[in-house]
Amino acid sequence: MSQVDQDKKEKKAALKKLRNERKEWIRKASAQMKAQKKAIKAIKAQLQNDAGTVPLIAEATGIPADEILWYIAALKKYGQIIEGEKEGGYFRYVLVEGALEENSNNDLEESNGAA
Repeated sequence: MSQVDQDKKEKKAALKKLRNERKEWIRKASAQMKAQKKAIKAIKAQLQNDAGTVPLIAEATGIPADEILWYIAALKKYGQIIEGEKEGGYFRYVLVEGALEENSNNDLEESNGAA
């Protein structure tokens, strides 16, 4: 076998290995995104009925409070929720009108393959 053929064979094996490694990464990333969307949907559903504090939302959704805090920060940053009045040492968070519908529209687009 010539050196050129050997190099091609090695490159082909390296690319195959890279593809296999990437498949696992994509699978993990997809699973993480699905879990995040589920958590955000649960938080928004909880806030649809009434404003809530981080501990109340965590208790109602079963999501740890530290994770709720991260989601709240992101939802607040992107205008999905706002801080309401303080209750004890915690702010009550309020879902912005239309935020729940936006989430439903994104779910519909994904189920139709548009996302």
